[in-house]
Amino acid sequence: MNFKETLHEKTVRIEEILAGYLPKEQGYQKTVIEAMNYSILAGGKRLRPMLMEETWKMFGGAGELVEPFMAAIEMIHNYSLVHDDLPAMDNDEYRRGRKTTHVVYGEGMAVLAGDALLNYAFETACLAFEKAQSPEDCHKVARAMTVLSRKAGIYGMIGGQCADIEAEERQESVTEELLLFIHEHKTAALIQCAMMIGAILAGADETQTAAIEKCAWNIGIAFQIQDDILDVTGSQEILGKPIGSDEKNNKVTYVTIHGLEKSAEKVASLSGGAVQILSSFPEKNPFLEELVKRLISREK
Repeated sequence: MNFKETLHEKTVRIEEILAGYLPKEQGYQKTVIEAMNYSILAGGKRLRPMLMEETWKMFGGAGELVEPFMAAIEMIHNYSLVHDDLPAMDNDEYRRGRKTTHVVYGEGMAVLAGDALLNYAFETACLAFEKAQSPEDCHKVARAMTVLSRKAGIYGMIGGQCADIEAEERQESVTEELLLFIHEHKTAALIQCAMMIGAILAGADETQTAAIEKCAWNIGIAFQIQDDILDVTGSQEILGKPIGSDEKNNKVTYVTIHGLEKSAEKVASLSGGAVQILSSFPEKNPFLEELVKRLISREK
């Protein structure tokens, strides 16, 4: 397997799936739809839908049942980025190498674009009911909708964002426990969501789904720590966004607490644990395992 070629092919396929679910830019609401599509078509790793589909395949999933959820989770991820970039939050002007949504469309329209992406994500996920072939499939879709709602909400990503904003205001009292809560909810929750939904839709049992949730927790925490490392060591040309934003926004990170060397060791340990869980399942997915491994050496 040529990993880079396979990764490119899978990314292109995900782009095609995503494009098929985006709304047409027409009507009196055309501007907000343009802003939605501007943000979601800016590129990116498409990591979450890829993890979802690869987990689905690992558990024997086949057909199109997973595709609406692949599009939906990428919409949710991008809505969070649009809002994160706003002046009231991280105040970033570049994302993926181009101007952020609020810079192009204005703050008000960017808020609406984020809101619209979140709502449209659930409209899109509901289309999976139309692809269900049996009552059992409908039950799987309902379970997946529950995971999507919780992991994106106050007990998931939004809860982590809340803690993150408040932590900026009291930097001196941020503990490692609080930092882990932020990483677990703000970043890992959507990765858990992606992989759990892939497993559930493919028919994984509760024990298997719980193991996937733990695997994804490792991946999510490792991914965020690596992001913190790149914010210190990377460049805007490679990352496509300004570096040093954590310091600018008074954020305590794993790097500021433990330093670069120990942070890198933690990323390697967490990623290794995730791969170990994946390799414990009877059916293997070599691409998924390699994808997780490469998260520890990514440069953007």
